[in-house]
Amino acid sequence: MGDGLATRMKFGVVTPSTNTIVQPEYDDLRPLGVTNHVGRMHIPDDPVTNDADFDELIRRIDVALEEAVDRVMTCKPDHMILGISAESIWAGGMEAAQKVKARMIERSGGLGVTLAADALPAALKAHGVTGKVGLLTPYMPTAEQHIQKFMDDIGYDVSSMVHLKCGGPVVIAHATRTELREGLEKLVDDGADAIIQFGANLPMGRFAAVAEQWLERPVICVNVATYWHALRVNNINDRVGGYGALMERF
Repeated sequence: MGDGLATRMKFGVVTPSTNTIVQPEYDDLRPLGVTNHVGRMHIPDDPVTNDADFDELIRRIDVALEEAVDRVMTCKPDHMILGISAESIWAGGMEAAQKVKARMIERSGGLGVTLAADALPAALKAHGVTGKVGLLTPYMPTAEQHIQKFMDDIGYDVSSMVHLKCGGPVVIAHATRTELREGLEKLVDDGADAIIQFGANLPMGRFAAVAEQWLERPVICVNVATYWHALRVNNINDRVGGYGALMERF
């Protein structure tokens, strides 16, 4: 007998223990018959005040990957989602992303895996974006080289990046609407035809949907794009309102 609630899909979601945004946003996005089950990558909520601190944060997340996969696999999911964007592209763009994906596939015994690195180019393609892309992140400037490599790999020109330089893993979720709005407006002023938001702990899902209306261009939230892609590759094509054009139209 199948799972009484997961009649269509049971997602295993791997995300840092400090992340408070992925779980509620993914739950808001799930259609009837789809359930989400989170395995936490244990990391401390240490301050991040410079590039070295941020590099250490990513290292700790990477070390915690396999154990988090093991935890979520005990509920026997049908498909895995990596609910963190930096881990999927760090130190090598798409090549690094495929290595992370391979680790998760091997550890899970062969399950399909969805990463932000796969979802974001698919989202840009769905929107028909051909111009320059602006990037909003909660990261320190050290992230720029890694993100630039990823954008080069997927074939998009970057107009500019805005890094909010959040002071630790948990406080990323405390970013204000004013900070997000000012960051988006700066990217538009710099020539962005579309915007991607990195950083799965930024509270961006519903705000990005509103921003699309006043900025009149795609604003792609990484959590929305990642969950959308996980649904679509599993042939679940339900439309969900309130989270922007990606979930409503494509």
